[in-house]
Amino acid sequence: MNLQILPPAASQIPTQDPPAEDPLDLMEEIDALKKEKDATILAHFYVDGDIQDIADFTGDSLKLARDATRVSTSTIVFAGVHFMGESAKIMNPQKKVLIPDLHAGCSLADSCPPDQLAAFQQQLRENGRNFHTVAYINTSAAVKSLVDWIVTSGNAREIIDRVPADKEILFVPDQHLGRYLMEVTGRRMILWPGACMVHEVFSIQDLIRIRRQNPGCLVMAHPECPQNILEISDVVGGTEKMRQFVIQRQQPTTFLVATEATMIHPLQKAAPQHTFIPVPGILASSGETCACNRCPHMARNTLQKIRDCLKTGGPEILWQDYFSKAREVLDRSLLQ
Repeated sequence: MNLQILPPAASQIPTQDPPAEDPLDLMEEIDALKKEKDATILAHFYVDGDIQDIADFTGDSLKLARDATRVSTSTIVFAGVHFMGESAKIMNPQKKVLIPDLHAGCSLADSCPPDQLAAFQQQLRENGRNFHTVAYINTSAAVKSLVDWIVTSGNAREIIDRVPADKEILFVPDQHLGRYLMEVTGRRMILWPGACMVHEVFSIQDLIRIRRQNPGCLVMAHPECPQNILEISDVVGGTEKMRQFVIQRQQPTTFLVATEATMIHPLQKAAPQHTFIPVPGILASSGETCACNRCPHMARNTLQKIRDCLKTGGPEILWQDYFSKAREVLDRSLLQ
């Protein structure tokens, strides 16, 4: 049989990546543009280390939400994901808020669409349920406008304790964080069936194997991880709790870290006396494991995109009508 090989259509021809630029040159250009554009850069612990190194503020969601209210420049560049840029705009309505890539989303935020949440809340009310809705900060601004409280992994226990005892709690969207909070607070919750695509795929078998290979090590896990990971962890907490824990421990220790792999960068900077090993994840495509548990959305942030958004003034988070309602909830939950 003779096969005729046709050239690919133009739309199927892979485009070439832009030529690589020297990171040091990019950092210098970004530094100059920050002054020219009167801009401040905020970077989450889950973006690449070189971005964290040029940021004015780094941290977890709680710290960065509070840092955003202290920014004095007219422009904020948020190196993170979309819901973080929204929160920065909500807290700073008069400032220009840019994000390097509009497509940097969040699997947790996507798992809880506002229309579905509103319908479920209405169903609960029609069934006579008396509840408060508590939302993890990993949600869209539209969802934040529908809830009573916002929590981060750093303040969740404190906020749960503020919910009146006579109210049920609907917790959205992270079922694993919700289950963990039920255990540590003793409050029963109605759990939304969402999960983080990064934290849900850690390999329990590989974690057990690596722990055996490193006698005396400690396992640190984010509460977004499934229960089987948390059950064999020595330290459970958000990224800032992890950072503070390793700073306070002076004895050189090997830590197995079950969270987004770039968290190793701020841990090593904060406590260089320790050794940090990322816990492997399971590749959905092949079932194989790797120590490459990166959030594909956080990975969209690059030095080039930060430089470009400073140059062009976009992409920009624009104010929406429901941001006002979301701001009331964020103020009450994160700043008071």
